[in-house]
Amino acid sequence: MRVVIAEDNVLLAGGLELLLTAKGFHVAAIVQDAPGFLAAVAEHRPDVAIVDVRLPPTFRDEGIHAAIRARRRQPGLPVLVLSQYVERQYAGELLSDGRGGIGYLLKDRVSRVSEFTDALRRVAAGGTVMDPDVIGQLLTRPAHDPIAALTPREREVLALMAEGRDNTTIAARLVITDNAVHKHIGNIFTKLGLSPADSGHRRVLAVLSYLSGRGAVGR
Repeated sequence: MRVVIAEDNVLLAGGLELLLTAKGFHVAAIVQDAPGFLAAVAEHRPDVAIVDVRLPPTFRDEGIHAAIRARRRQPGLPVLVLSQYVERQYAGELLSDGRGGIGYLLKDRVSRVSEFTDALRRVAAGGTVMDPDVIGQLLTRPAHDPIAALTPREREVLALMAEGRDNTTIAARLVITDNAVHKHIGNIFTKLGLSPADSGHRRVLAVLSYLSGRGAVGR
């Protein structure tokens, strides 16, 4: 699996390269700025990219801007944002294209190599993986938002869906049955106005609704 890394911290970038290589990934390029990232993506066509939010020269939001531009040029490019910061506005834009293959993890909260590489593989496969703290910071919502209609338990289920968890894992985390999870997810779809035509697609749309603040995406 080919990976392009955009990270200006030389020690962290080198550590990621060693870690990923040991786990069977191929690091095609490591770059330190947004133009370098866009060029590397165009050249190597990676299976997944790892991008920091803040890159030279201003260290504000160059990385996440570059990720958005890269996904416009290469639709569906899987991107895992790995940062110390949550960039709310552009994180929402990155999530809202409805294509999946997006992750957002906080550097200080990645505690196990296996969890990180598992998240990277899920993003590469088209999944959505979000740190709970990122989710919390993205959830400032207007009162009319359909998400406000969800019960506390339904919001817990949807938050775990946003982390990329399957129904069995959600049931174990919340200490409820698989049938209860299935019922909660059905209620979530109904309240968000998502069509039953494609339940797999509805799951992605529900997560994107939750994270992007757009209500029932594609309604």
